[in-house]
Amino acid sequence: MDAGVRLMGVVNVTPDSFSDGGRFLDADRAAAHARELFASGAAILDIGGASTRPGADPVSVEEELRRVAPVFERLAAAPVPAQLSIDTSRVEVARAALDSGATLVNDVTALRDEPELAGLVAERRADCCLMHMLGEPRTMQRDPRYGDVVSEVKAFLQERLAFAVGEGVAEERILLDPGIGFGKTVEHNLELLRRLDELVELGRPVVVGVSRKSFLGAITGRPVDERVAATVAACVLALERGATVFRVHDVAAVGDGLAVATATVRPPWRPTSTTTTTTGTPTS
Repeated sequence: MDAGVRLMGVVNVTPDSFSDGGRFLDADRAAAHARELFASGAAILDIGGASTRPGADPVSVEEELRRVAPVFERLAAAPVPAQLSIDTSRVEVARAALDSGATLVNDVTALRDEPELAGLVAERRADCCLMHMLGEPRTMQRDPRYGDVVSEVKAFLQERLAFAVGEGVAEERILLDPGIGFGKTVEHNLELLRRLDELVELGRPVVVGVSRKSFLGAITGRPVDERVAATVAACVLALERGATVFRVHDVAAVGDGLAVATATVRPPWRPTSTTTTTTGTPTS
C-alpha cells in the first residue's frame, strides 16, 4: 500500500457503539482486539470509551476513564509498533491516555466541547484529528440541513484548523475529518465523498470514517455486520479523491481494497510477499 495511506483500527470500549457495542468492554479483550487490528495492518489504534453513534447519551468523565485507562495500561505493558489514539473530547481522558502512550487525540467536537484540550495537545506535541459534527451525537441526525454541505464542512474545518494552530498545535500534526454520518443525510454523505478533493485542498491529511455506517445500509439494504464490501468500496472512492487515513473496523478487508487501488492509481507498486504453489512455482 502507498506509504502515505494509513488504516486506523477502531477499538470501541463501550456497551452501546452501533457496530460492536459490548464486544470489547472488557479491557483484556479490547487490548487483544487492538493487537489483532495491528496484525491485520492498522497503523493507528483508535481507542474510545464513549459512543458517538446517533442518539447516544454522554457518559461521565469517570466512566470514560474507567473504560479506556486499563486498555492503554495493557498496551503499554506489551507495546505494539502502532500509533495509539484516544477518541475523546475530554481533557482529563486525553491526559491519562497521553500519559499511557497515546500520541494522537481524535476529537469529534474539533476542540469545541473543551477548548483547553488544544493546549494539552500543543504542550504534549501530540497529533490531533478535528472532525465536523452538526450538533451532538444525541441530536445530530434530527433533520440535518445545509446549503452546500461540502462548502460548509470545509469552512468549519478551516476555522477549527486555524483555532488549533492559534492555540499552539503544530499544523503538521493536525488531521481533518469531514464527519461522515455525523449530522448528515445519505445524500450529504455521498456529496462529501464525491467532492472530497475540495477538503484535501485545505492541505492536511483527510480522515474518512465510513466503516459499516447506516448510509451504506440505506444504499445496499444490508445489516451492519454485512457492510464490509460497501465499506471497502467507499474507502476506495475516498482514496481516489485524496483521503489518506481510513478509520475502519475491518482492517484486513479494507487494506486489501486500498492496496489494489493504490497499485492502480498511485504506481509504481511493489509486492510485499510472494505466494508459492505446492510445486514451488510463484503464483500471481
